[in-house]
Amino acid sequence: MSKISVLIVEDESIVAKDIQHSLKKLGYNVLGICSSGEDAIKLVEELGPDIVLMDIMLKGTMNGIEAAAQIRETNNIPVIFLTAYADENTLSKAKVSEPFGYIIKPFKEIDLHTSIEMAIYKHEKESNLKKERDFLYSIVENKEFKDILFVKSNSKLVKVKTSDIFYVEALKDYVVVNTATTRYTIHSTMKDIEKKLPASDFVRVHRSFIVRIDKIVAIEQPNLILEDDKKLIPLGGSYKDALTKRLNLL
Repeated sequence: MSKISVLIVEDESIVAKDIQHSLKKLGYNVLGICSSGEDAIKLVEELGPDIVLMDIMLKGTMNGIEAAAQIRETNNIPVIFLTAYADENTLSKAKVSEPFGYIIKPFKEIDLHTSIEMAIYKHEKESNLKKERDFLYSIVENKEFKDILFVKSNSKLVKVKTSDIFYVEALKDYVVVNTATTRYTIHSTMKDIEKKLPASDFVRVHRSFIVRIDKIVAIEQPNLILEDDKKLIPLGGSYKDALTKRLNLL
């Protein structure tokens, strides 16, 4: 596994050298040291570090907070702030740039190590979630996949045909997508799931249930009966009229 590469942005040379020494001792790869926000942005572009240690109070026209905000926006590289100032005003300004850590000077090697490892882990998780979200959005916008959902199951995305879904059930902060053979529990809301399911095929019949219309075989008040497993689904009074309008009644 390659070493984590770090860019140090610190305008006090003695402090910068001390940080560099500590990082090398901890096993990190120090790509470079610079003393201004402008130089930090240039070096991030040129060197592509895994993480940036950024002093907040820098000499020049750009402070560390401004430089960190631009680095996050253009390069999506995590930044940890280094500062001797822990007052509320500085913290309020710093948090706007969404740093991945905040180390108060003077600090120990364990502070550097813990903050870097946590920041790298958090950034990796955020990046993976963004990739997954972007992938799902691309699927939703692609008409070829309009009858397919991708459901996260055991750390992987599983393709589920909407025609195989019998019903969706709300379960506290989760929803359970039920097919004839499998249950997929995902962290979502009924409102969000309802938007993703084809409106022509599914109907909300209860605040906790969405069913596929062609899976309904009978209505036996106050329940619906679904095919195959004969699952009973409660029919909420406020949803009854909407369901009736969707059915071909004789």
